[in-house]
Amino acid sequence: MKPVRLFAVRHGDTEFARERRFTGSRDVALSPHGRQQVEAVARALAGTFLGAVYSSPLSRARASAEVIAAPHSLGVRVEPAFREMAFGQWEGLTRAEVGMRYPREFETWASAPHVVRPAGGERLDEVAARVGKGLAALCEEHGGESIALVSHAVVTRLIVLAALGLGPDRLWSVDASPAGITEIEYQDGWVTVHRMNTLIHLEQPSGMEQAT
Repeated sequence: MKPVRLFAVRHGDTEFARERRFTGSRDVALSPHGRQQVEAVARALAGTFLGAVYSSPLSRARASAEVIAAPHSLGVRVEPAFREMAFGQWEGLTRAEVGMRYPREFETWASAPHVVRPAGGERLDEVAARVGKGLAALCEEHGGESIALVSHAVVTRLIVLAALGLGPDRLWSVDASPAGITEIEYQDGWVTVHRMNTLIHLEQPSGMEQAT
């Protein structure tokens, strides 16, 4: 396999994220601030030759990916394998509300997330399996290329953990902030994490601000 360089990006901010609500499979839009964040990602990756830009099917990821793909004149390729973990009945609730309604499960989610299945939702190992299968397909198709993948917090964490040789039980060992950029290189028998959840691009002024 020729090396593949993956830029894994979490979508920009949403109102649900600001309110610390479980979003999961709900189709929540980017906030205006989230749009500004992914515009900063687009500027940061504009000088990198991308062979493809992929996205989760959820609109917050697709809208982010469209902004990132625009400087490269690429369309966005939607891949269902990278949709966010479904949290079932937790979706739409704040962390505090889930803690009150599902205290035992929520306590376990904080300490051993890999053993929890929210009512009506998925387990982490199920999410990891579909993400791993989707990632393998991307690497097989894009040997020798750099690609961007816009997805979600849990999905991005699982991608990083797999690259580090760690399992879903270590979910809280890594972070995935809105519009954070993670860069991973895949080769035969070897994976290198070049940077993880970098946010410096969000602190850079836009071109208009630089000109004033």
